[in-house]
Amino acid sequence: MTEPTALVEVRGLKKYFPVRTGVLRRARGWVHAVEDVNLDIYPEETLGLVGESGSGKSTLGRLILRLEEPTRGSVRFMGKDLSRLGSQELKKARRDMQIVFQDPMGSLNPRLSVGSIVSEGLRAHRIGDRAERSQRVDDILARVGLSADAINRLPHTFSGGQRQRIGIARALVLRPRFIVADEPVSALDVSIQSQVLNLLVDLRREFHLTFLFIAHNLAVVSYIADRIAVMYLGRIVELATTDQLLNQPLHPYTVALLSAIPEPNPDIRRQRIILRGEIPSPMSPPSGCPFRTRCPIARDICSVVVPSLEERASGHHAACHFPGEMSTLARSATG
Repeated sequence: MTEPTALVEVRGLKKYFPVRTGVLRRARGWVHAVEDVNLDIYPEETLGLVGESGSGKSTLGRLILRLEEPTRGSVRFMGKDLSRLGSQELKKARRDMQIVFQDPMGSLNPRLSVGSIVSEGLRAHRIGDRAERSQRVDDILARVGLSADAINRLPHTFSGGQRQRIGIARALVLRPRFIVADEPVSALDVSIQSQVLNLLVDLRREFHLTFLFIAHNLAVVSYIADRIAVMYLGRIVELATTDQLLNQPLHPYTVALLSAIPEPNPDIRRQRIILRGEIPSPMSPPSGCPFRTRCPIARDICSVVVPSLEERASGHHAACHFPGEMSTLARSATG
């Protein structure tokens, strides 16, 4: 069986940010935000990207869209290396890739009406005349669940959930193929989160979209994603289908994240795994495995050798010297 061609191909991607001090603003160090990431995203799938704050998730999403320039590595979109595209070619490519931001208020211009915000991309790409743009804006606002009178209102007159729908409409109006959803529900109430998630699921089916869905909540990601990539300190440490990740996690960090998900059935006991310490500074990441300073099963080799992201089962990749051991210990303790 032929493996499908990836819509997005990430190879050896790195991003270091300089830390500058003094009058001369010399770099005294580097923040290792993204470290050697390899990733494929296939057409019409939702790939979830999960990890703690500071793990590099949002930076990776911005690198994929070339909103940030990589320190090293490449991103290919629909077969084209984005780093090699000139300004006009990149502008054309961006019709097919859009982003939905985390903060629905901060990402919307407070002085523009909803109609102007949503139609901005159409004007920038010179799509249609005024009547055609107006009709497309009306159609997409209706599709995301906003009434016709929303078009003339300002963003501050809407609730948080409605503002996020405006952001989704702005991304969809260009009819892209790929959308980076950067924690699109984390700023919303729980009741509103489910509405926005269901909307994204419906839109994906209707418009045949491909999503990179970024979040720190594994329960939210598992609801919407076909596959999940777990990120820690700038590296992908586990990548698997949602079912594989939930039922057979291989990396200790993934096991700890899963243990934090509330269990609705009171008859099921789940052992909570508390990680010691905080995520290390990306300015001075640990030697060897980046997770070793917090890992309950770390051994001598973990401080020396960086584990590579290897396929441990069909479609299931993990970057760990002792894959599955933590999961076995957790099950035995629970049982």
